Amino acid sequence: MTPALYEVEIGHTRRERLDRSFRHRSYLWLVDLDDLPRLPRPLRPFARFRARDHVGDPARSIRANVDAYLAGQGIDLRGGRVLMLANARLLGYVFNPLTLYWCHDPEGRQVCVIAEVHNTYGERHVYLLHPDEAGRATVAKDFYVSPFLALSGQYAMRVPKPSGTLSVTIALRQDGRTPFSATMKGHRLPVTTRGLVRLLVRRPLSTYRVSWLIRRHGIALWARRVPIVPRSSSR
Repeated sequence: MTPALYEVEIGHTRRERLDRSFRHRSYLWLVDLDDLPRLPRPLRPFARFRARDHVGDPARSIRANVDAYLAGQGIDLRGGRVLMLANARLLGYVFNPLTLYWCHDPEGRQVCVIAEVHNTYGERHVYLLHPDEAGRATVAKDFYVSPFLALSGQYAMRVPKPSGTLSVTIALRQDGRTPFSATMKGHRLPVTTRGLVRLLVRRPLSTYRVSWLIRRHGIALWARRVPIVPRSSSR
């Protein structure tokens, strides 16, 4: 079933001091960390998966870093499968606001989900989730992402494992309010040379565009004089 591509619509909605939202279309990879895609040589610069783009030691594999993190949390997958949903490095650049890892035991049962968050300051943080049968989990926010949102509250996440469709929702709850929410919705595509080339043409420079859109959104909020929350600490 992997690797696979998901053509997605990503939405961000803000409802604090100023109602503002934006949506854009992109695509994401779902890959097995023990069997990363092997693309034809001409396409390799458009889809690379590197440990330095994710949490852990860049000298090790992504899979080894996931296992090391889980070992620190008292979890041993015993070699079970790990599926990663992320942007691939494209023409030397990647930005992943959110990378998700579905972690399984050798019998195929889901043990946990890892949500790896990156901010535009070049920092990253990992949340360990234990979703219910509907894919829902709640975790305290303890990483500085947006300069316009306080480092408090909880994330309510819905992260069911992708199948023919992808549907991920994240809502930040603070003091009984939901000042920010994000969604990723899409459908699965097989990985073929023709299909990937079509996506590269339809969604060119997708990882660059994701980073640019987030920064443009931040500039728009700053221009509307939305107060900036100081970055006192982050991980």
